[in-house]
Amino acid sequence: MKQGLHFLLLIFSLTVFAQKGDVDTTQIIIPNRYNSVEAQTKPYVIMISTDGFRYDYAKKYNAENLLKLSNEGIQAKAMLPSYPSITFPNHWTLITGLYPSHHGLIDNFFYDYKRKEPYAMSNRKNAEDGSWYGGIPLWGLAEKQGMVSASLMWVGSASDAGGKRPTYYYPYHEKFSPSEKVDKVINWLKLPMDKRPHFISLYFPEVDGSGHHFGPDAKQTEEAVHLVDKAIGELVQKVNDLGLKNVNFIFVSDHGMIKVDGGNPLEIPEMLFNKDRFDFYNSQTLLRVYVKNPEEVKSVYRELKSGKTDDYEVYLDKKLPKYLHFGARDDKYNRIGQILLIPKAPKIFLEKGKKTSVGKHGYNPRIVPEMKATFYAWGEEFKTNLVIDEFENINVYPLVAEILGLKIEYPIDGKLKVLKNILKEKQ
Repeated sequence: MKQGLHFLLLIFSLTVFAQKGDVDTTQIIIPNRYNSVEAQTKPYVIMISTDGFRYDYAKKYNAENLLKLSNEGIQAKAMLPSYPSITFPNHWTLITGLYPSHHGLIDNFFYDYKRKEPYAMSNRKNAEDGSWYGGIPLWGLAEKQGMVSASLMWVGSASDAGGKRPTYYYPYHEKFSPSEKVDKVINWLKLPMDKRPHFISLYFPEVDGSGHHFGPDAKQTEEAVHLVDKAIGELVQKVNDLGLKNVNFIFVSDHGMIKVDGGNPLEIPEMLFNKDRFDFYNSQTLLRVYVKNPEEVKSVYRELKSGKTDDYEVYLDKKLPKYLHFGARDDKYNRIGQILLIPKAPKIFLEKGKKTSVGKHGYNPRIVPEMKATFYAWGEEFKTNLVIDEFENINVYPLVAEILGLKIEYPIDGKLKVLKNILKEKQ
């Protein structure tokens, strides 16, 4: 991979995790954590997320390592992100088994009217405050049951969400190259058995950054796919060289990517700029409206509905399709808003004078296939040479818990039965 490309990806990355100001790159280690005797006998799971790695990218751009490994193991035709198909919500869904409306990260930016506080993905204080995050992340589940875990830059991994941070983690930054991240994972796996993590979560932002800035069909995006694919090949080879028994890999993404019509954006209805009556939150592929006077909701809905164009839909939160799990009935934290304006891809909402990126995500993956994500898996616990149909990403959590022998003792949305058939039968 050319050094110039890597530099460009770091400069232009629109990865939604980007933090402001200087970031400490030092690893944080929670002291006095050890694997139980039982945990030392369990398999290993390395769960890798490549942000924005669309379901078809591996074949589209001939990602040789991923194609080889997934062909030998498990390859899903696609994985369905939860709605909205945005980074923070879906990474937290993957790691908790809960829909965004149930774990609380309903967007990358939102306001909590009970707390009277905003949440912003770029605010490190928010990102590392576990009180914003519902559910028990996989590393927390493992740590509570005597299994050491580690995380490299996964959403929420620097927070105390669920009561337990990973034993080994880093505050989020983008200073490590993919190869450097591989070496850090290997260093974890070289630790003594009582300190060696059995669950590792690893995050790569490069493909999302290039997809946003250059578009999903650009040469730069192809090069970013190859950059990550090379890192995956290095990781697997170096893990194999360690000679550890029963190491399993799960490769996922949070969403896909589509080139949007940024040159002809939809206008936000003028009435919504009345701050005395409304707050609105525009991710460009979804516009959420909070009506300050609840008695006005229905009349405002009718007015917005009557003024809409064919390029977007207007929904009351109570009338949103149930399968999206994003309406009033699911809004556990009351963070979504009462009215949603949903553009039809590739259209976006854009305030006057503001710019957008070439590529975007956030649309309904059941309607816009470019939003679909990737799922591959290989290792001793998985069957071989198996292609499976698409499934919802909430189901990854119980799969990982099953492999690691962890008990899920609280309600989640994911179901083990969805993916259990990709595991080898216990002898």
